[in-house]
This record gives sequence, structure tokens and C-alpha cells, in this order.
Amino acid sequence: MSHVNIEVEKRETRGKNANRQLRAAGRVPAVVYGGAREPVAIHLGKRQIEELLKTTGGENAVFLLKLAGTEQSRHTMLREIQQDAITGGLIHVDFQRVSLDETVRVAVSIELQGEAFGVKNESGLLDFVTREVEVECLPDKIPSRLVVDVSELHVGQHVEARQLPLPPEVKLLVEPERVIASLVARRGLGLDEEAAEGEALLEQIAAEPEVIKRGKAEDEG
Repeated sequence: MSHVNIEVEKRETRGKNANRQLRAAGRVPAVVYGGAREPVAIHLGKRQIEELLKTTGGENAVFLLKLAGTEQSRHTMLREIQQDAITGGLIHVDFQRVSLDETVRVAVSIELQGEAFGVKNESGLLDFVTREVEVECLPDKIPSRLVVDVSELHVGQHVEARQLPLPPEVKLLVEPERVIASLVARRGLGLDEEAAEGEALLEQIAAEPEVIKRGKAEDEG
């Protein structure tokens, strides 16, 4: 889990014009909410937050927001990023207050590792069904991702959520039977049936001219 510091300043004025001026000055409007307290409007350096998002990904990272010129600070997590549809530039950022001694619920990405035996040797196809799961834990215990080794998976086998390598302090919130990835035979996807139907159709088309010709000959006779 990433834990980074960001210096922020309070927004004294609000509205579209004020936010536009902030962006022109290289700042990003933001808000901090949650923690049974009133939301606080802030702004922060655009270059700083962009670099932090590149290095941490922003996903489930814990940010310590420090109010410039004061000793005030607060742990937060990134909840929403608004970007310009054309330029991709940051428009607005939402932070949620968190306490390091209180659990949070977050979605953690899943990564498949290795090449499945059934893909290499049994002409199977690996179906990545569930790409993230919701977990509950303390903010500083959030896994960056959950890595699952599928190298021993054979055709007809699958990996369930109960098999995810969760740290002891992390609780799984989805049903244990949820399928994460499965290895299916190609015919299981209907490829053989489609091929058979195609061959039957071609045979039918090839036979039709003969039937028509024979029927015409009988009429002439």
C-alpha cells in the first residue's frame, strides 16, 4: 500500500470562474469529505498530484494531506478523479478522510500469473471472470493487488475467491465460491457446434440445385 504526503491549501472562493483560475495557475480544485465532519474545499499542485498518480496509481493509496502553513494533517484516500474529456487533464479530485485504526472497504485488483497447463497442453482457453474483489481491512494493510498462480490449472478446473492469497488481516467480502478464472475447452464455447452447423448449411446449399434441376426435368417429362 502506498502512503504519500501532499501539501494542500484551502479554497477561499468557489465556483466555475474561481476553479478555472486555479487550473490556469497550475492548481487542481479538490474536496475532502467524510469522517463525520463537514467537507472542506482545497486545492493542490497539478504537477504534484499527476506525478503521484503515476507512481502510486492512486488506487487504494493513502494520502496524508498537510494544510500549508499549519500543523494540520489528515489521512485520506482518493475516491474520484474528474478529467477533461479532450485533454485528459485533471479537473477535480475528491478525497475521503480515513482513520488508520478503522477498517475500510475497498476493491482490490486481481492479477493472474503463469501460463496454465490446460492452455499449453490441452488446447484450453483461460477465462478471466472476476478481475477485482472487495475486501475489508485497515487502510495501511490494503494489498496493492492479489496475485493468483494459474500455471497448474487444467481444462475443467477453476479458481474461486476462497483461494485468493489474502494476508491474515484482510477479510474477503465477496462470496467464497465466486469464480475468479476458469479453464474451458474450446468446444465449451460452442466452436465445434458452430463449425458443424456451418458444414451442414454448406451441404444443404450444395444439394439444393440438384433438387431443383431434378424437379424441373420431371415437369418437362
